[in-house]
Amino acid sequence: MSDSGTGFGATGAAVRAEGKTDRVVVEITDLFAGYLPGINIINGANLVAHKGELIGIIGPNGAGKSTLLKSIFGMVKVRSGEVTVDGESVVGLKSDKLVQRGVGYVPQTNNVFPSLTIEENLQMGLFQAPKTYNERLEFVTSIFAELGKRLKQRAGSLSGGERQMVAMSRALMMDPSVLLLDEPSAGLSPVRQDDAFIRVSDINKAGVTTIMVEQNARRCLQICDRGYVLDQGRDAYHGTGRELLNDPKVIGLYLGTLGAEDH
Repeated sequence: MSDSGTGFGATGAAVRAEGKTDRVVVEITDLFAGYLPGINIINGANLVAHKGELIGIIGPNGAGKSTLLKSIFGMVKVRSGEVTVDGESVVGLKSDKLVQRGVGYVPQTNNVFPSLTIEENLQMGLFQAPKTYNERLEFVTSIFAELGKRLKQRAGSLSGGERQMVAMSRALMMDPSVLLLDEPSAGLSPVRQDDAFIRVSDINKAGVTTIMVEQNARRCLQICDRGYVLDQGRDAYHGTGRELLNDPKVIGLYLGTLGAEDH
């Protein structure tokens, strides 16, 4: 495991495992960002995601985890530092342009159009490239097979876990090179939480580089290739999921409370 001063903590062997490559998809360098003038929530954060990796971001409440994702997706003002996607800066780009650049984002709440059907939600995810609908529908239903059987059902009638599936599917319709997930297990029952983590793994195994913010720290670290512990807006620790799970400092400072719900 590495602390934030020793680089990104990814080994070539770990990155290349299971079809992953050394190609950098997302890189955050010395990022400062915040909502209000003069007040930064992100304070010098660094992160890298290679092609095919599943990256987990954990940390205490108020650490800036969701803000970091929103900074990547153009929803928070970046004051200094750099965010690149496939080697090109995306700082200052609006969300629609980021989607065109291959960035998918699933917020924690209000992440479906409840008055629309599942099919209409998926079509909304593909409004920039509607001609590829059938091809992308085949892809998302290969991961979320049950959605394919219920396309005419209104999203507002779905359970929380089912809505999460629709939200992830809609973000996948544009064939993103990276998918940003903000606490996909939040508010779900323990059984649905397990299902959400399985689906995240399935998405990643299908070849989608994934960056996930998650409050259920232990479960997140169990499935991710590498993890970052965010504290006060900067990456305090990072390493493989296994390294962080077994590191005494991380256990003592973070996992004791962050993983309390995952016994």
